[in-house]
Parts: sequence; C-alpha cells; structure tokens
Amino acid sequence: MAEITAKLVKELREKSGAGVMDAKKALVEVEGDMEKAIELLREKGMAKAAKKADRVAAEGLTGVYVSGNVAAVVEVNAETDFVAKNAQFVDLVNETAKAIAEQKPANNEEAFKVKLASGETLEEAYVNATATIGEKISFRRFQVLEKTDNQHFGAYQHNGGRIGVVSVIEGGDETLAKQISMHVAAMNPKVLSYTELDPQFVHDELAQLNHAIEQDNESRAMVNKPALPFLKYGSKADLTDQVVAQAEEDIKAELKAEGKPEKIWDKIIPGKLDRFFLDNTKVDQQYTLLAQVYIMDDSKTVEAYLDSVNVKAIDFVRFEVGEGIEKAANDFENEVAATMAAALNN
Repeated sequence: MAEITAKLVKELREKSGAGVMDAKKALVEVEGDMEKAIELLREKGMAKAAKKADRVAAEGLTGVYVSGNVAAVVEVNAETDFVAKNAQFVDLVNETAKAIAEQKPANNEEAFKVKLASGETLEEAYVNATATIGEKISFRRFQVLEKTDNQHFGAYQHNGGRIGVVSVIEGGDETLAKQISMHVAAMNPKVLSYTELDPQFVHDELAQLNHAIEQDNESRAMVNKPALPFLKYGSKADLTDQVVAQAEEDIKAELKAEGKPEKIWDKIIPGKLDRFFLDNTKVDQQYTLLAQVYIMDDSKTVEAYLDSVNVKAIDFVRFEVGEGIEKAANDFENEVAATMAAALNN
C-alpha cells in the first residue's frame, strides 16, 4: 500500500475537485491508487448528485458568450444564491456558455454531450460540481444566436448575471446593440413584433386590461372623476386599413363638432391618429420589443427610434434566472434546519 501523503491528497484534489477529507478517504480505500481513487470519487459524486436530483434549484446565473458571428446565452441553476456566487460555479457557467457557442448543440440532450475545455462532458461536469459544491447544480437551458457580418451583437448581463441578454441588430454598432439589450433586460418583452402574438392571446390580454379599467372606474366614480374609456383593440394586428380609416373619420367628426376650422385639420389629425394607435396597441406595448417606449429616448418607441437611425432589430434572447420555476425555498430551509437540529441532538 502506497503511503497517503499530503502531496498525494493534493494531487487527487486538483484532478477531481474533491475536498481534503473525501480525497484522503478515497486514497485510503483504494490503497493509494490514483486512477482508482478518481473513479471512486466519480462514482460517489454521481451517487450524491442522484440524492439531490429531486431538489428544486431555482437560484443561479446566466452566462453570455460572444465570438465572431455566434453568441450563446445559458442558464445554470443552484439551490441557493450563496452558491451562485461561488467561484467554481461562476467558472462553470462561463465555460458552459463558451462550449455551447462553439459547438452549437441542437437541444439539451446534445448539450449534455458537449465537451468543456477540461475534457469532461457537460453532464459529467455538472455531476462533479453537484458533488464537490454540495448543492444540486443543474444546466437548465440555452439559446444560440447567429448573425451576418453586417449585423451586430449586443451582450448585456444585469443584476450580477441574474438576467442575461443578447440582441441582434442590422446597421448601427455594438454600442447601440448593447443599449437595445439593456432595454430588453429592463422591460422584458417576450417577442420582437406584434406579428408573433397569437390573436387569442391578444384577445385575452385585452379583456384583462379592460377589467382593470372597469375596477379603476369604480374607484373614480366614488371621487366624482370621469370614467376612463374602455379599449377596443389591443394590437396593431387589429388595426386594419378599414379600422384606421374609420378612426380618421371619427376624428374629423370630433373636430367638426368642436368647431375647429377645416383648414387646420391636417395639422391636428396626425397627432390624434398617433394617440389612437398608442391607445389601441397596449398588448403590443407590454409584450413586443418594437412597440415599447425606448428607455434611452422616451419620446419614441423602439421601432421609431431604430427607424430614425436606419437600424433594424433582428432578434433577441433574454434569460432571467428561475423564471418559470416553482421555488421550494421553504422546503430547503426546513431541510437545513432539520439537519442542524439532528446534529445538536446527537
């Protein structure tokens, strides 16, 4: 049996990422055989990871990597925000984003077979990370974006990496593309354009908006304030040529009733039509990037601003850590409390 020296333990730790005691125990168990110790630690790591598999990991980080005409955004989860700040975890997230961008897997199943710079597959790396970090570490999702030589990526991460965004624009430069990504991070649009919204979705959202107006009007009536008008349309998709023509006729009738001279109508009508579009595209404004008021210039929508500088928005992806995951923080906290109580009683 080989002597279990501190040097041997250190070498095993460097090769496996295991803790001091785990490395030493593994070497003792296999009588100092380095290769067997590595395999033993790997097997134990997989067993530990399996025990943690049913835990909810809803904290974590996004990773963003851009190289040439390819970019990737990934989300990697941990159980606690504390671990999400761990240097090993951060490195794993960044290495994952780089490998995904370079190897461009088609789905998560393929992503788990992607090889990191260490030679490990993604799947192996996450099993080992779960074992060495001590929490369930899981690779949740990714998206790869590609652009042409005439287009620009804008990469941005917000709130310490909890939100990761990459946008693609045609024309302009990387600075403008990054500003668009900052807008996306702040305003959370779901799609680029109104053409991507399902008609039934628009109908349902419009009903919700009108329900909110109805409730607001009940409060306004109690303090003798005039009622707000209900919304007839929710999206630009609803504003057909016929609808717009009728809106213009209504505006003319309104101006005539107000006694406004017909010779100044042409100066008034465009502004009122703009207001009509603004009032009847509320669903677009909430969910689509191009219809939102641009945070860098609140006098224009994103689309109007980009048109003014001869730039076109092509695509974007926005990941926010934990969105759509039902957190079970209380369960995890209770588990920790129970573990501490058991230790105190023993």
